[in-house]
Amino acid sequence: MPSQQELSEMFQQMANNFDASRADGIDATIQFDLSGENGGLYWVKMANGQAESGEGRVESPNMTLKAAADDWASVVKGDLNPMQAFMSGKLKIQGDMGLAMKLQSLLN
Repeated sequence: MPSQQELSEMFQQMANNFDASRADGIDATIQFDLSGENGGLYWVKMANGQAESGEGRVESPNMTLKAAADDWASVVKGDLNPMQAFMSGKLKIQGDMGLAMKLQSLLN
């Protein structure tokens, strides 16, 4: 089970690993709503070839991803395939499905 600190670091790492070469024209905010003991609200904003991340609720995200904190940590670590997690209901997406499909390549 990831700690709050580990989750925060995962989101910071996602922003640091942002691949601007794959993000041409992307201006989007993603809200992550993680449930469970160490869950919480996190966000990643991508615009102008850069990404930043933080904690809390954002206004009008383009997409919201809901998952248990443990499942999301497994996806980020590569232990759980994101498509399988989505198909089995472990990841739920609200909003821009096209953005959801690009998420892995943008924040690898």
